[in-house]
Amino acid sequence: MLIHAAAGGVGTIACQWAKYLGATVIGTVGSSAKAELARSHGCDHPIDHTEENFVERVKDITGGRGVDVVYDSIGQATFMQSLDCLQPMGMMVSFGQASGPIPPVDIAVLAAKGSLFLTRPSLMAYTERREDLLAHARDLFEVVENGAVKIEVRQTYALSDAAQAHEDLENRKTTGSTVFTPE
Repeated sequence: MLIHAAAGGVGTIACQWAKYLGATVIGTVGSSAKAELARSHGCDHPIDHTEENFVERVKDITGGRGVDVVYDSIGQATFMQSLDCLQPMGMMVSFGQASGPIPPVDIAVLAAKGSLFLTRPSLMAYTERREDLLAHARDLFEVVENGAVKIEVRQTYALSDAAQAHEDLENRKTTGSTVFTPE
């Protein structure tokens, strides 16, 4: 699988969990320091997208086949290239748009690129029913409690500094999880 922003809050958690489940994890990052952070959290193949073309590197790693699934929280800047990383009948999970909203897409491109699947999950849909919320929370807490996933808070901001936190996220100055604290 390919996980974009593998050194971020969601990325570090997703890499560890995927590794625990037996996946080969490829992740994009924006620096060599972030590559090491991603590697230390289960990413087998960190790709510094500032130094390498991630589509070409994914193809190299997978012997030209592509990945089964891409988890893309970046959005506009990576969307079409993420589709190019998939093997036929692969799935793209587009769950964020850190680089901006994705423009309208002609769904015929999914057929042309190998009968691809595309989903845009939302937390509200997955947790609308209380039993689903509890089941998902149980899954997460189980892997945290057994040590398979360690949630690393790497920066905190006071709520009054929320604008600065967003600016730091947008400028890729953060890694791992970010927490807001009361004044």
